[in-house]
Parts: sequence; structure tokens; C-alpha cells
Amino acid sequence: MRSSWFLLTSLAALAAGAAPAPLQGNFEIQFDVTCEGTEIGEVTERLEISGGSYQMTETSKGKGIFALLGSVKRSSRGSIKDGVLQPLEFADERTGRATARVWFDWKAQTITMQSSGHKGSEEMPPNSQDRLSFLLAVTLMPGRAKYMKLSIFDGKGQSRHEYDVGPRERVQTPAGEFDAVKITRRTEPGKKDTASLWVAADFGLPVKLVHVERDGKRCEHVAKRISRQ
Repeated sequence: MRSSWFLLTSLAALAAGAAPAPLQGNFEIQFDVTCEGTEIGEVTERLEISGGSYQMTETSKGKGIFALLGSVKRSSRGSIKDGVLQPLEFADERTGRATARVWFDWKAQTITMQSSGHKGSEEMPPNSQDRLSFLLAVTLMPGRAKYMKLSIFDGKGQSRHEYDVGPRERVQTPAGEFDAVKITRRTEPGKKDTASLWVAADFGLPVKLVHVERDGKRCEHVAKRISRQ
């Protein structure tokens, strides 16, 4: 089961081209996960923003036969400076596996990763994020940028993603109907896999994700509950 994308975010623009305003508080969103119409799990995203700091937590669990795969918990903490995320530490905990970790040293411009007993450091590339913080970085795009290129670290290595901000669309979910900004990940020419995220325009939370894999399998994360404290 995939538990990628869904991070509560701060700050989508209230109108196209408008700069987002600072957001403070605690947020939680719960998603149902389906593949080819079959419900396979649930993902809960939590975001806490206080001053210039953030804490993000994502928990995933399967349903039915997929419950046998165990659970996944990801966490990320760091700072937000002038609308730019600077993660400090990331952890990926999975049933039956050693915890993978990433540490970001912004002063030394190095990244240290640990997975399966192996630990090593490397130079920090531009626009570095972890497997959770990149979700918040992407959802901050409306009103700030139309395109973003990121280097994403998960403890085992890095991947490179590119995203484009698209038009607004009406999105219907169990949590309600939303005017949402569509953000799409760029794919290589000829590749069949695609991924798109819809971010509610009025409060900046992701409410839907659709991922089509290379074999054509369609999986969706759809919001069923959203809360703010």
C-alpha cells in the first residue's frame, strides 16, 4: 500500500496568484485508500505548525488482507523560513523492518541517511526534502510558484521529482466538495505512470490523490475527515 503524498499542508492561495498567509495550529486529515475500486487501507496525516517550526506525522494501515502487511509511521520535523521548508529529521518506521532515518545539516549542507544498519553522509543538493516534508513543500506551491523540482530523501537514497501547478477543479469527497488546485508530477516521455494531487484552495489541505502505476493500476486517496484545532 502506498502512503506517499498526503500531507497536511499550510497555505494554499485564496485566489489564483495570491500569496499565501502564515498558518498556525494543528491539522488532521484522514484518507480512504482504494486501488481499482477496492478499499485497501487508511492513511492519517497530522500537521502541527507553531511559530517557524513544523511537525508532520503520517500513519498508514491496511484493511482486509492488506492488514497483514502491518503498519507504517512516518514523521518529519523542521522549520519554515520565508515559505521555504527546511527539514531537520525524518523517520520511517515499518512493521518488521529497521527504522530508516534522515538528518539534514543546513549549516554544513550535508545529509546523513541510515537504513538497515548502514549510515552515510553526502552533500546536500538544491531543494532537498524528505519523504514527508516534500508534500508540504508541494502544497505550498499555489500562489508562490508554478513549477518545482525537488530532491527527496527517505533514508535509503534519493529521488528527484518535478511538479506543476494546474487549474482549479471542483472535487467531491466524503469530507465535502471543494474548489481545489490541481498539482501534477511530471513524468518522463513515454511513461504511463502519473500522479496528481488536489489541494483545497480556501484552506490549503490536500483532499484527493490519484496515482496510476506503470501497469495501469489506478489508486486513489480520498479525504473522509478533516479537522483543525
